[in-house]
Amino acid sequence: MKKILSILLLSSFVLSLSAQLDRSKVPTAGPAPKIKIENAKSFKLKNGLKVFVVEDHKLPKVSFNLSLNIDPIVEGESAGYISAAGDLIKAGTTNRTKEQIDEEVDFIGAVLNTYSTGIYASSLKKHSKTLLEVMSDVLNNPVFPQEELDKYLKQLKTGLKSEKTNPNSIAANISQVYNFGEGHPYGEIITEKTAENVNIENIKAYYNTYFKPNVAYLVIVGDIKVKEAKKLSKKYFGKWKKAEVPSHTYASPAKPAEPTVILSNIDAATQSVINVTFPVEYNITSEDYLSAKIMNSILGGGSFSGRLFQNLREKNAWTYGAYSNLSSDELIGNFKAYSQVKGEATDSAINEILFEIKRLKTELVEEELLSLVKNGMAGRFAQSLERPQTVARFAYNIEKYNLPKDFYNTYLERLAEVTAEDVQKAAQKYLNTENAYLIAVGNVDAIKESMIALNPDKEIIIVDSYANVIKEDPNAVPEGLNAEMVIEKYIEAIGGKAKLEGIKDITVKQEMSMMGQKVNQTTIQKAPHFVKTTQSMGGQVLAETIFNGKKVKIQSPMGNQEFTEGPQFEMVKLQATMNIELKYAELNYKLNLKGAEMIDGKKAYKVEIVNPAGMSAVDFYDAESGLKIKTVSTQGAANIVVTYNKYKDFNGIIQATEVEQSYGPQSVNVKTIDVIINSNIEDSVFGL
Repeated sequence: MKKILSILLLSSFVLSLSAQLDRSKVPTAGPAPKIKIENAKSFKLKNGLKVFVVEDHKLPKVSFNLSLNIDPIVEGESAGYISAAGDLIKAGTTNRTKEQIDEEVDFIGAVLNTYSTGIYASSLKKHSKTLLEVMSDVLNNPVFPQEELDKYLKQLKTGLKSEKTNPNSIAANISQVYNFGEGHPYGEIITEKTAENVNIENIKAYYNTYFKPNVAYLVIVGDIKVKEAKKLSKKYFGKWKKAEVPSHTYASPAKPAEPTVILSNIDAATQSVINVTFPVEYNITSEDYLSAKIMNSILGGGSFSGRLFQNLREKNAWTYGAYSNLSSDELIGNFKAYSQVKGEATDSAINEILFEIKRLKTELVEEELLSLVKNGMAGRFAQSLERPQTVARFAYNIEKYNLPKDFYNTYLERLAEVTAEDVQKAAQKYLNTENAYLIAVGNVDAIKESMIALNPDKEIIIVDSYANVIKEDPNAVPEGLNAEMVIEKYIEAIGGKAKLEGIKDITVKQEMSMMGQKVNQTTIQKAPHFVKTTQSMGGQVLAETIFNGKKVKIQSPMGNQEFTEGPQFEMVKLQATMNIELKYAELNYKLNLKGAEMIDGKKAYKVEIVNPAGMSAVDFYDAESGLKIKTVSTQGAANIVVTYNKYKDFNGIIQATEVEQSYGPQSVNVKTIDVIINSNIEDSVFGL
């Protein structure tokens, strides 16, 4: 009975207390907690190398992070060689081959990464000396083998080719070039042309000039005493020879006098990547550094709670996400608000971004949101202190940027002091949208007219994937030329109408290369619409698709499917049609000549092909030969790009023997081995 009475009394007290609380008001924040961050121990070697040591004896591990403190460098026509140097520095030394380096590091379960401004290594404590032997050898004795550079450049060019059709990569290129301008290191982008100029000589020149101890920091973190760290530093890095290192200065990038609209085209795109961006003078030493960080977090740096996210996604349903970033840099920073939105909402989404920016500049942020953001930042800061690497980074920043010694010890106090007025002042100072670049990468034909309204007094700039201005040629498409005429020339180029109509069946044998794997593919097609495609590896069938005009059957590791109607059935039926270019009119396809474009130095006509289901693709035909050289389409948010190369005559029919298909970051290379025409294939081959 006493127990029950105690519970009732306690419940009554809780209810009474709850009744006194006003939950409509945000609780007043208490004073910011005072923190004490242990300073990293530091010392300097005779060659000028500055060493920071953070002891952490919880785990028997040690990491060594060597970083160069040098000015950014203009690479010019060889843009890309500095990144190449960072990759190749561990590609072999005078004492070890690349394979030996990899084997030694793997054997002790260590990590060794190199980059353009340093080296990072980590291992168990007991293997630290072995690791340092390899690390110091890589640092002091690289040989930069030509064969490794050739491999690197091959991979680089493959990546660049994929990025040329990636809207996010294109938007990034445009932002860099326009924000920072020609002659500025941040305004340079790597292209196929600059990659061709990367060579061993400029890589070695960079290494020999800038990899010097007197402009470097070594941060050691882990299960190690300062005395031992000194001994190891002297032994493995003490003989590294110092030398004078050049410094560089650059003028601040010029801003546009008014908002400037820049577009880049992705044929058949249903979505647009948008950026509102401009350079800003903002860095960690700025007096309003924290106010500006909070301001950006409120706008779009705080993920789901950001105003851009709430507006563009939650309110208008134009995108999956919308964000902003205020980048600090000792040279020059930049601001970017960005998203990927429905094509028809391109201009509206940019207008809403500008609206949210203006609201931050003209209205005080509500206290509840301000507290939410500040609390989140304080929590992340406190959590980061659990990692010894954080203390090392703090020591590095204080040294590099000449920050006050208590910069991080007073972080939470300074964060708590930021007011709504401070946030508004930061927005007014940094969010200068009157000097912004308004960038959209998408279907230019569909969005150009609506984008003009964002800057009606100035001509819109249209650029290619590398931000080069495209000057429209009024003679690009000869007068009187139409899409049907382009298709007719293509038909003639691949053999002629009579020859194509004479094809009763065709067998195409191909080899596909995908993610390092070889897959054989055989496609058998018979007029009017029989088709069978078989994919195999090592003689084992992986997947098979059969269509006999009445039924589609698909066998794959994902299971078997059969269907006789519906959108997928109709799509397969169209794809199975023999020589479909001869039947566009009959099948109610719509053809539109969309102009001309230079592709790899050759003029090509763009023809939009819209099938009866309303799905479209854009085919590019060489203006001189008439051959198809590229097809661009979209599937969801991804662009599918197919390129056709090395046409060959197979019994009077001209076929591309090398086809590359890219789907986002993935690519498949298809090589045609043989084409067999009119081999009297029986209908039973397509029996279901």
